[in-house]
Amino acid sequence: MVKNYVNRLAEKTLDVKLNSAGCVVVSGPKFCGKSTMCERFAKSVTPLKTTNAIELALADPRSALLGKTPHLIDEWQKAPEIWNEIKSDLDEDYEFGKYILTGSTTPVDSMRIQHSGAGRITRMTLKPFTLYESGESSGIVSLAKLFGNRDDFPVQYATDNKISLRDIAFLICRGGWPIAVKAKKEYALNVTKNYFDGLFVIENESDEFAAFLKNKNIELLQIILRSFARNVSTQAKKTVMIKDIIASGVREKLDEDTFSSYEKILKDFFIIYDLPAWNLNLRTTVSVRTAPTHHFVDTSIATAALKINPADLLNDMKSFGCFFEDFAIRDLSVYAEAIGGELKHYRDSSGQEVDAIVELENGEYCAVEIKIASEKNIEDGISSLLSFEQKMRTSELKAPLFKMILTSHGACYQKDGVYIVPITCLKD
Repeated sequence: MVKNYVNRLAEKTLDVKLNSAGCVVVSGPKFCGKSTMCERFAKSVTPLKTTNAIELALADPRSALLGKTPHLIDEWQKAPEIWNEIKSDLDEDYEFGKYILTGSTTPVDSMRIQHSGAGRITRMTLKPFTLYESGESSGIVSLAKLFGNRDDFPVQYATDNKISLRDIAFLICRGGWPIAVKAKKEYALNVTKNYFDGLFVIENESDEFAAFLKNKNIELLQIILRSFARNVSTQAKKTVMIKDIIASGVREKLDEDTFSSYEKILKDFFIIYDLPAWNLNLRTTVSVRTAPTHHFVDTSIATAALKINPADLLNDMKSFGCFFEDFAIRDLSVYAEAIGGELKHYRDSSGQEVDAIVELENGEYCAVEIKIASEKNIEDGISSLLSFEQKMRTSELKAPLFKMILTSHGACYQKDGVYIVPITCLKD
């Protein structure tokens, strides 16, 4: 049992899935705490972390299933035929919560998975710690309660919030990695740097990234990673990023297929992902843009890729805003999932944007703008949210249940029907 274990919001999701499916696949980036969390639910474990264990599972995948249930198979993707064996086993002897699979990558050879597992196997993704999980958000504002009884939100409170913009810059660069969160503050940034420096280093053939990176140009992978970091929280097209890479002089040429193949690796490693668009059939001439927004599973990977430190963020407020949006999306996506919601973004051809839409299964939703706290930014955010709400009403569509500006620091308060909430005050 891990000492000083930190409870995860994702435990609620895992518990529900274990009681409603035969097998749960828990994916996520390396060192985000998947194994640690899942071991608390398992009664037996098969770890595929050595060459011998992997070779045994490849030769006899059914042997990896042996043990008391729930049975955890850690880094299952190294022997992908385990999937087919689990599907077959559940066909013969179905029971809820029989297996838990964890993985830091998707299977290299997905062709070896013969069945979808629909109805038997379900999935979830674990991200690094949110600020509430790491104890750096007071959690005095609950997203779930805002969807429920908003009368609990006072006119103004938390005016003594001592978290500064400098603190937020530090938290962005440190990230939510358990090993960095537990480190002393003066060493935490170095812990994250060490994590990033070792991200694409292959120590042995059983390393989870070895098969993916075989015959790949690691330098090109890092170049493309930096391109995504420079375009974080944007909808930049591949052609634009390729043009920027060539213009920088680091590559003479780069075709779109090559770029896409390396982009897929970064997604398979759970390093980057696309936040999907919230698409509505507006009864206007305005068309909704469906391009996704580029995000990192943890913003510290983006800052580490560009060798950005907290002082650099403070010296470039425009870039700080993009990194802060990515940082806020990380927490907001976890909080949304914890209350059974889904996170998306909105943008239409008229230029109307909403940074985040949290939509519940019953169709209720809220609209969230993400801003570095300043009087102008907050006023701009309020204006944008009110304009969006009016557009929904004009189009005879459901208006947001509530509107919120998620800010970097400062007080919690309500203005013009909009909740102003610092990220260090929010929880699920």
